[in-house]
Formats: sequence, structure tokens, C-alpha cells
Amino acid sequence: MDVRALGVVGAGQMGAGIAQVAAEVGLEVRLADASQALADKGKDRIAGFLARAVEKGKIDGGRRDQALSRIESVASVAGLSACDFVVEAASEDPALKLLVFSDLDAAVGPLAILASNTSSISITKIAAATKRPDRVIGMHFMNPVPLMKLCELIRGLQTSDETYETTRALAARMGKTTVTSKDSPGFIVNRVLIPMLNEACFALQEGVGSPADIDTGAKLGLNHPMGPLELADLIGLDTLLAIAEVLHREFGDSKYRPPTLLRNFVAAGWLGRKSGRGFYRYDDSGRRA
Repeated sequence: MDVRALGVVGAGQMGAGIAQVAAEVGLEVRLADASQALADKGKDRIAGFLARAVEKGKIDGGRRDQALSRIESVASVAGLSACDFVVEAASEDPALKLLVFSDLDAAVGPLAILASNTSSISITKIAAATKRPDRVIGMHFMNPVPLMKLCELIRGLQTSDETYETTRALAARMGKTTVTSKDSPGFIVNRVLIPMLNEACFALQEGVGSPADIDTGAKLGLNHPMGPLELADLIGLDTLLAIAEVLHREFGDSKYRPPTLLRNFVAAGWLGRKSGRGFYRYDDSGRRA
């Protein structure tokens, strides 16, 4: 199956990144959210990212303009009816994802493939909310999507070989290297990552070190490009908490239990870069203050 028109549900950081990368490689993209204003805000986010890329000399103005011309923002999933492949990038909430997939199933053609960018939720369960479970797959991009090369593919029990091969080819077209995971909580990347981020939060909660000490130790001692608390702020502490709760519930293993400090930060609305405050403070452009 040759993908020509890509739909993206959710115009936040992840959805906008997916839409941008797809448009840059020549796909026609429709970016949907719960309202036209939110969808337009997502397109504005993409325009800002591309403008900075032009300023840094990474792309020229012509490439930016061509990419933006391929993106249409729409007010709901009903605007994705002509898409032959849709990626859902809504919040990491199981009930919300099931609702989105049910709506998508009714909105797009019967041959369209539906993919979820979920970080941890069962693809098999999501697929069962549709009338096309064989055409549902996990397509987990890393954040930030335009910069990170990995895309994790997750096959539900029902996912067909054709769906998998089409998705793998699409990821390759978007410049991504793929790894394939079975449908297990957290898949590959987050099953490994979440215990590390949790442990960094516990170390901070117990006063073992300051955020800067913990992050500098990880960067220089483990040769990581970002420290775990910096990374948590980039991911979003609400997203981190949601993933940790899924893993803790599904595996029943204490290594996945979310720290009280993380729960309190989320309750306070300190969600990381996107809210201006997490383990660090950030200015309006997302840079450390």
C-alpha cells in the first residue's frame, strides 16, 4: 500500500512533530485536534520550528514553505476522511485513545491504516475498539520527532503482515530507523527507560543530589546526551507519570512505581518544558531559565 495522505490526530508536541516530518518528505498531511484553534496552534508550532531551522541554516526557505503548504489543519477527525493512513498522538489516556480510535474507524475509509503513537498502552486493546483490528498498529515516535531517528513499531495480536510492512515502509520514508516490539506494556524503549527516570526522581526526593548534580552525573558518568530529569521535563511529567502507572499496574513490579515527588509535581501543574516548570524552569521558548 502506497501512503499518499497522512492524518495526524493531536496537534501537540508529538503530533506536530509527526506532521512536520511527514510534510518534509512530501506527504500531504491533515492535522486534527479537538478544535480548529488547537489544530491551527499545532501548525503554528511547526512553522516556528521550521523558521528556527532556516535561521540555523539547516534548511532553506523554499523547503520550509513547501512543507507548510502540505499541511492542512482541521477541526476534528471528520476532516481526515480522505487519509489512507492516520497516526493518533493524543494524550496518554486509555479511555481517550479508545474513543479516538472508535471515531477514526467511523471517519476514514475501510482500507485506511490506523496507528497509535502510544508510549505504553496495549495496541491489541486499541485495535479491538475498531472494526478493522488487522489494520491497527503501534507507531511510537521519539521526542522531539524531527530530531530523533527511532520509531518503535508494535504489532497487536490482530495486526496483519500487510499493515506492518506498510507502516515500516512509511517510517523509513520519514527517515526513521525502526525496531519492532511485541505488544507488552511499555514496549521496548519505555520498559527500559522508565525505571531509570523513576530512580532519578527517587534520588532527588531523598536528597541524594540536586537536579543539576543528578543530571550532570548521568551525562558525564554514563555518557548520556541528557540527564534523566532534563529528559523527564522534555517528555512531560504528566506523560511520564501515566506511563509509569501503566507499567506498575500491568507488571505489579515496584521498580515501576511512581515517586511521590513526581505525583506532586503533576498535581501542581509543573509538567516540564510545556508548562514552564518541572524539575527546572523554562522561558516561553522552552529554554532553561
